[in-house]
Amino acid sequence: MGPLEGVKMIEIAGIGPGPFAAMMLSDMGAEILRIDRAQNVAGGDPAKPSLDLLARGRRSVGVDLKHPEGLAAVLRLVDQADVLLEGFRPGVMERLGAGPEVCLERNPRLIYGRMTGWGQEGPLAQAAGHDINYISLAGALEPIGRRGEAPVPPLNLIGDFGGGGMLLAYGVVCALVERDRSGRGQVVDAAMVDGAAALMTIFHGAAQSGWWNPERGTNMLDTGAHFYDVYETRDGKYISIGSIEPKFYAELLEKTGLAAEDLPNQMDRSHWPALKRKMAAIFKQKTRDQWCQIMEGSDVCFAPVLSMSECQEHPHIRARGTFVEVAGAPQPAPAPRFSRSKTQISRPPPHAGQHTEEALADWGFGAVEIAKLRESKAIA
Repeated sequence: MGPLEGVKMIEIAGIGPGPFAAMMLSDMGAEILRIDRAQNVAGGDPAKPSLDLLARGRRSVGVDLKHPEGLAAVLRLVDQADVLLEGFRPGVMERLGAGPEVCLERNPRLIYGRMTGWGQEGPLAQAAGHDINYISLAGALEPIGRRGEAPVPPLNLIGDFGGGGMLLAYGVVCALVERDRSGRGQVVDAAMVDGAAALMTIFHGAAQSGWWNPERGTNMLDTGAHFYDVYETRDGKYISIGSIEPKFYAELLEKTGLAAEDLPNQMDRSHWPALKRKMAAIFKQKTRDQWCQIMEGSDVCFAPVLSMSECQEHPHIRARGTFVEVAGAPQPAPAPRFSRSKTQISRPPPHAGQHTEEALADWGFGAVEIAKLRESKAIA
């Protein structure tokens, strides 16, 4: 049983960080019922699950939240839930009639998790945006990139998933722990701009201490250092080096044949560009596999730069079971792991509305009630 076994949640379907938070919570054992828009229900072969992997582990009910009977059905589900997750702009759930005030009045123990980019209030609260905008305003994008080049968006990992979905899941679990003491639910306001800023905490301290140079690409962790970067190999592939500590750096010099040379101090930034050119020339002399034979498993702090398909075949990844296959679709396994609790992906991603009748029945709706909801088009 997962650590969240027995916790019941309602997820108002959205995109990106909201589904990611629900995926994480589902992987930990929570029972989550996903409410998809009735208009998005287009069938789908149950034998061929959706490849929207963020939706794994849940059942889907197709509901028209703008229909009075559809809204009433969702509120009835909320009465039985421990958590509700939603990712609309501020005010949308209130206008639908399912805002936190309504839901908490019906179910005072409910944890109401809200996922937005800018937060529930503030001058930009109602503005549209995406990951790239939130991490820009949070000061997380500007430092990422090479010297003399533009900032490089790090996929949408920092805003959507790290500062967004992961912080929402964390907030929900914190609220569940607090509820054990107080007996009361509350609202969790997770904003990607806040989460991205929180992820930058160490760099704010580094900047205030003078250790972090404001010029992009000149610091130890932003490709400025010759001992912390990616290098191209003879076959056009790449390897990663992270030899920060002196003993690891000494091993890097030994394995690259530089140990006998009279080199400047490792942390003398004025020599980093020249040493980077020297390292680049050395790594171009061998293929990625040859460097793996020389460095992998050593204390150099080394790893080959693998593609999404290559990484699944690496012996370490395979040994740990970091990827699993569900209904023919390879995907990352639940994380983290526990010594006693068992985490698992309980089912493949659903098609929108795939489980409408069975899920409503399991949550206490009678056959006649379900038939009336379908007839009125409140459910798909």
